[in-house]
Amino acid sequence: MFPSICSLRRLIVLASAIVPTLCGGATNGLSAQVPSSASTASLVLRPGDLVRIAVWRKPELSGDFLIGADSTLKHPLYREVRVAGLSAAAAREQIALYLRALESNPQVSIEPLVRVSVGGEVRNPNLYTLSPETSVSQAVALAGGPTERGRLDQVRLVRDGRLTMLDLSAPDATILATPVASGDQISLQRRSAVFRDYGLPAFNVLGGLAAVLGLFIGR
Repeated sequence: MFPSICSLRRLIVLASAIVPTLCGGATNGLSAQVPSSASTASLVLRPGDLVRIAVWRKPELSGDFLIGADSTLKHPLYREVRVAGLSAAAAREQIALYLRALESNPQVSIEPLVRVSVGGEVRNPNLYTLSPETSVSQAVALAGGPTERGRLDQVRLVRDGRLTMLDLSAPDATILATPVASGDQISLQRRSAVFRDYGLPAFNVLGGLAAVLGLFIGR
């Protein structure tokens, strides 16, 4: 007995849904829009960021200092200074105000630094401390660039819990100049062996569907 038209239609719909997913046709709702990032002037410092402090002729007061979970700088002298939640300019004023109690007219400059994870198919995956003016493409370059199987056209960027796919192989100045932000997770995808990764699973699915059709037809 031959299968009904409705049964065949359901099987065809099932195949059309499964095979494109195996072959990479699904987008999973990912956004191709370039995510926004605060400029250095408006950057709000967060716990886990670092601040590079330079005090004129005071090397003991200068260096890169981590912002702790309690919003203070992890340094015996600066432990009373709370900077998380402040802009870089406001943090500089807070640090300068604190230092005025120790010496007159301190000359202070600060530079915020953000921590960014670069992984996947790069040569030197690691957690990097970068200037917020560093672009995503520069961060990938600092991580040694892509491996032989790394895909610059499929770069995953997780920022504030949102996943965005970037194509760093395209000559798009906006995408190439996308600056990093605190807590960014950058990951290069692996170049696939098409037949092994997609062809065989697709053939297996089609083979399974053929077997089911055979059961219907053989009745």
